[in-house]
Amino acid sequence: MKLFILILFIINSIFGMTGLELAELIDSRIKPIDISSINTMVLTNKKNKSKTLELISISKDNSKKQMIWFIQPTKNKGTSFLKIEHDDKNDYMVMWLPGISRLKSIRSNEKSDSFMGSDLSFEDLTNRTISDYNYKIIDYTDNIYTLESMPNNIDSEYGKHVTKVKEIETDIFIAIEEESFDQNNQLLKTKLFSFTKIDSFYVMNKLEVRNVQKNHSTLLTVNDISLNNNFDDLKFIERNLKFLPEYKKK
Repeated sequence: MKLFILILFIINSIFGMTGLELAELIDSRIKPIDISSINTMVLTNKKNKSKTLELISISKDNSKKQMIWFIQPTKNKGTSFLKIEHDDKNDYMVMWLPGISRLKSIRSNEKSDSFMGSDLSFEDLTNRTISDYNYKIIDYTDNIYTLESMPNNIDSEYGKHVTKVKEIETDIFIAIEEESFDQNNQLLKTKLFSFTKIDSFYVMNKLEVRNVQKNHSTLLTVNDISLNNNFDDLKFIERNLKFLPEYKKK
């Protein structure tokens, strides 16, 4: 027992903090009240053929409430998505499918399914709750922390995540790369994150996801970002899925 405590002390001395502390620092970054944007999502398959989708996104409370409307291509126009995350019960997710004029609920056992044919699953669209994971810093090189996050008794398509984390300002830590492994500990996805600073906030403006098992990739580019729009909670309801908001590219 004494040897174990000594090893933990040495590890913490080397890295300067615990994995949990680093995860909490990442999570505590100051964020805007809400965000709106017009985004492009380019899907590229193993034959190097690409498809481009365009979408409007609004979110609130660190994306715990989010609505997405697809506006391009024409066959996807009007397809929309609503997500409301809960701390004490299952997250609520539903899609409006205009082609068949019906709502489709996303059940818990469907969260590993692809979102609109992309390399993002419905699980990828949700925040990770700090207490749902066990954390360990496994490396610190060139001012980059490598953080291992393992699900703790939750249903997940992933067995673990290994994330590169950089301190870009004092006590402001941001994930810049990530590898996500399946339940058999095989690499499933790689992710690259880019951020832009708007006012005092660091906001993601690009995400590249590659499913290495399917040789398929998704490049999400976030454009026309607008912060602190004072969105009312009543904006995030099913009825609004059926109506495309007015939009104008900057």
